[in-house]
Amino acid sequence: MAWVTKSSEEQYTPEPAPREYTKQEKARNWWHYHWVMVLVAVIVAVILGWLIHDMFFRVQPDVEIGYVGSQRLPEATVQSLQETLAPYCSDLNGDGQVVVQISEFTLDFATSESADPYSQLAGTTQLSAALTPGSDTHLFLIADPANFQAQTQSLQYTDGTLPDDVHINDWQKMVYRWSDCPLLAGLDLGDYSNYIASAETAGSSQDLLSGLYIGLRGDWEGKASASYTASADLWTALTAGAVPLEE
Repeated sequence: MAWVTKSSEEQYTPEPAPREYTKQEKARNWWHYHWVMVLVAVIVAVILGWLIHDMFFRVQPDVEIGYVGSQRLPEATVQSLQETLAPYCSDLNGDGQVVVQISEFTLDFATSESADPYSQLAGTTQLSAALTPGSDTHLFLIADPANFQAQTQSLQYTDGTLPDDVHINDWQKMVYRWSDCPLLAGLDLGDYSNYIASAETAGSSQDLLSGLYIGLRGDWEGKASASYTASADLWTALTAGAVPLEE
């Protein structure tokens, strides 16, 4: 067996002591391996903060109005209508402010087969949610009331009673035309400017809304919630002196 022996003259170099890193170098090294985790944590914190703010600090509307049509309304028209209708409402939630919110549901009942399927699906889903029991949306501005009632069967008669199954589609007795309501037709809503497909259109908000109809979702649950009562009060004010539709 061979043995390896150490020469008495052989010298070994000692291991160098570990280098001490500066604080800046340690910080750079830590960031190199953890920046993704920090980024994810920041994103999560921002989302949680937004949700908390939305839940506890967002101004809640006192009355919600649904608009159902094939085209979205200009932002200026929506803003003006919300502000103009506020004096006809009360502070339902007691927060010291009267806020009217208009929610838009983009649907084309007449040409549903040729309309954009994704837009139709989104509009249908949102409208279905607004018509569920417990929803606060009772008052509607409608571009196509005949098909709206045929699809949803949600409106009540203009006198506040509910239709039976035989007359559920008698929409003419459930809505008023905007232009036939003295208060609505007399609102000063200003003008709008809107960009569609890179082309600017402008006009009177009153003229734009004059072809709509106003209807009230019936209290089918028989509970007369606070939101329904507030919407019914607003309906009464807005349709005072309205001319019924010709059958």
